Amino acid sequence: MKPFNSSRRLLLAGSAVLLALCSSAAIAQSAWPNKPVRIVVPFAPGGTTDILARAIAPELSKAFGQQFVVDNKPGAGGNLGAEQVAKSAADGYTVLMGTVGTHGINRALYPKLPYDPFKDFAPVTLVASVPNVMVVPSEMAVANGIHTVKDFIVLAKSRPGKLNMGSSGNGTSIHLAGELFKSQTGVFMTHIPYRGSGPALLDLVGGQVDVMFDNLPSAMQLIKSGKLKALAVTSATRSAALPDAPTIEEAAGLKGFEATSWFGLLAPAGTPTEVINRLQQEVAKALNNPAISEKMLAQGAIPSGNTPAQFATLIESEHRKWAQVVKISGARVD
Repeated sequence: MKPFNSSRRLLLAGSAVLLALCSSAAIAQSAWPNKPVRIVVPFAPGGTTDILARAIAPELSKAFGQQFVVDNKPGAGGNLGAEQVAKSAADGYTVLMGTVGTHGINRALYPKLPYDPFKDFAPVTLVASVPNVMVVPSEMAVANGIHTVKDFIVLAKSRPGKLNMGSSGNGTSIHLAGELFKSQTGVFMTHIPYRGSGPALLDLVGGQVDVMFDNLPSAMQLIKSGKLKALAVTSATRSAALPDAPTIEEAAGLKGFEATSWFGLLAPAGTPTEVINRLQQEVAKALNNPAISEKMLAQGAIPSGNTPAQFATLIESEHRKWAQVVKISGARVD
């Protein structure tokens, strides 16, 4: 038998250490989550991004036995919150409720984006997609005889630059839907960006803003209460949640007009695949719960829960689509 030399001892010792480290990593990963998980919403409370995050957070808390806490970080059209998540540790304890703005529009709209929507994130799942809805204050509609989109266009053209168009922030689908409307109708309105739909809707109802192309779920209660008048939806087809509202193409003859929104979970790039998959599976289960899905559908949101690969494909295709919309509309944000 050959003597047990020092090099072999070192090799075996190193192997033992490596095995121990791998075992510890596997145990740590399988134990995820062992502390609260933060869902960053890059907009103010009250908007659709916030509504959807708060709908799934309690379900995830129950499924994993740890709190999933919604943390609103508004600013710069969602860029501040997205940047914060992009720079967070890739350990599964910080995720983003991303939007078509943060991951489909902003790269084409902002000359200097503080994160890369593709390289800095790992897609988890699409939570829901929603149409936008063109809404005006009901008092304004009555005072000016606005019953249809065409009525609004006539009013806007008679007051060039005097009407204000609110949005949840620069680069959001709410902003771009309005820019697309302006470019296709030739009306000129002043864009007023807010830090989310919630504060923008408050000013819309109060008359400080004249029109908004809001996500349907966040505007629905105000429409039902009679405080806002829905003129049309911005999707290619009518919404089952608001069947009496025509599409903008129907209402104004704007052929091919479509500007819908989507919302989904993303983690920092490098987050363990096992964590990504477990999170996607539990979100899908939550969205399949009739109590959750029926409530979303009633508000105009279409739940998804697709795979990380499917969500990644959607993000890529949406970026190409919205880059063209930005180009056509001429929208820019410095």
